[in-house]
Amino acid sequence: MDGFDHILHWQLKAGSHPFPGQDGGTCINEAAIVAAGFAYQPVRSVDEMPACFSRPICRLAMRLNDEATDEQRQRLLPFVMRLACADTEQVERKRAAYIYERMKGRVSFEDGLSVLAGALAIGRQADPPDATDASTRLSTAQSRAKHATSVPEESLSALFTSWAWVKRKVKVS
Repeated sequence: MDGFDHILHWQLKAGSHPFPGQDGGTCINEAAIVAAGFAYQPVRSVDEMPACFSRPICRLAMRLNDEATDEQRQRLLPFVMRLACADTEQVERKRAAYIYERMKGRVSFEDGLSVLAGALAIGRQADPPDATDASTRLSTAQSRAKHATSVPEESLSALFTSWAWVKRKVKVS
């Protein structure tokens, strides 16, 4: 996918982060906020996203981001600049229904990526930022980092989510 090679050095990580590290470590929604030209902010809930971001799409992106392995998560990078695509209430409901129908139960990361791509095809597409502008925004956020890598913010919901995920993967005897 063209137009995102300038963010390939950015590392997507699980959970919310008070500020990215020099590695650019943030979740997909935090990276999308910076790439769209907004000041960096941690995102614990999609309700904290600027109004121009589609809530159903950002919710799905957050789920994929937080459930993925470190390697899988980097495959979300091409979507970073596409999340600022909020549309009418009717279109947002259509996106939510599309996602809901396809993400019931346990869904593989591959299938989740396909659902994300399909949901992004519904309604208004994000205005692609100028590649130089997006690169500058992401680089500026990285340069302000005090630490080499980002420090995750452990919210109570993140702790419960990670505990539930581990419990499903490991059979306790």
